[in-house]
Amino acid sequence: MLRLIGQRLLQSAVTVAILSFAAYALIGLMPGDPIDLAIAGDPRLSAEDAARLRALHGLDQPLVSRYLAWAAGALQGQFGFSRLFAAPAHEVLGNALLNSLALLLPTTILSALIGVSLGILAARRPRGALDYAVNAIAFAGISMPSFWLGILLIILFAVTLGWLPAGGPPDRPGLAAWLSHLALPGLTLTVLGLASYARQTRAAMIDALRNLYIRTARAKGAPERRVILNHALPNASIPIITVAGLDFATLVSGALIVEAVFAWPGMGKLIYDAILGNDYNLALLALMLTAIVTLLANLLADLAQLAIDPRIRS
Repeated sequence: MLRLIGQRLLQSAVTVAILSFAAYALIGLMPGDPIDLAIAGDPRLSAEDAARLRALHGLDQPLVSRYLAWAAGALQGQFGFSRLFAAPAHEVLGNALLNSLALLLPTTILSALIGVSLGILAARRPRGALDYAVNAIAFAGISMPSFWLGILLIILFAVTLGWLPAGGPPDRPGLAAWLSHLALPGLTLTVLGLASYARQTRAAMIDALRNLYIRTARAKGAPERRVILNHALPNASIPIITVAGLDFATLVSGALIVEAVFAWPGMGKLIYDAILGNDYNLALLALMLTAIVTLLANLLADLAQLAIDPRIRS
C-alpha cells in the first residue's frame, strides 16, 4: 500500500510539473500581455515605457526562462500579485475558493445522498414504476444543460414567484442571506449531480443483488435493510466512489456555467476571468490547485476502492 502511494505521488508530481509548463506556455502564447493591456488602458505610455516595463517584469525573457523563474517562486510559496484584482494572488484565490466550497460542498453531499438512495430504491424493483421514474429523473439530469435549468429556476422562483434572489453574492451578512442566495445555484447543481449517482448506483446494485451471497443472506433470514446496506451496497460502491472522486475535484475547480448564470464569484468564474485577462499569476495558481486536488482525489478514490474490494490488488 505504501509503495503504491509513493508511486502515485511521484507520478502526480511529474504530472503537475508538465501541466504547469503547458498551462504557462498556453497562457504565454495568447495574443497580448499585461503590458499591452496597460498600454491600451493608458495611451500616454510610450514604446520606451512598454519596453522598460517588460524588462522589469521579465516579459522580455524567453518563455522557458520565465517559467523557471515562476516555478522557483511558486516552490517557495511566492505566487505573485494578481493584475486584475491588485492583490496577492493567493488572497484572491482564497476568497473565490471559499465561495465555491460554500456552494459546491453541500450540493455535492446532497447529490450523493439523494442519488445513491434513489439508485438503491430503483434497484430493489427493476422495471417497476419507481425504477422507471428514477431512470427518467437520471436521464433528464444528465441531458439537461446546466444554464437552461438555471434560467428556468430564476424565471420561476426569482421572477414569477419572487421568493429567492436571482443570483450574486449576498449584500448583507447573516446565514439567512447566504442561504437565500445559494438556494437556486445549489438546487441546479444538486439536480444535475444526483443523476450520475442514481444511474451508477442502480446499475451496480442490480448486479450485486443477483449474486449468490445475497440469496444466501436472505435464506438465512437477514433483514432486507441489512442485506442492502451491509452486503450489496459495499460490493456495488466501486463506481459510486469513482463518481465521488470526480465530484470532489470540482470543489476547487468551480462550476463555471452555473456560477456565470447566477453571478456567483467562485473558482470557475475566477479562472475564466484570469485567463481572458492575461492574469498569469492568478490563472496559474488556480489551475495548479485544481490539478493537485484532482490528482489527490483520484488517489483517495483508488485507495478507497482497494480497501473495499481487495480483489483489485491482484
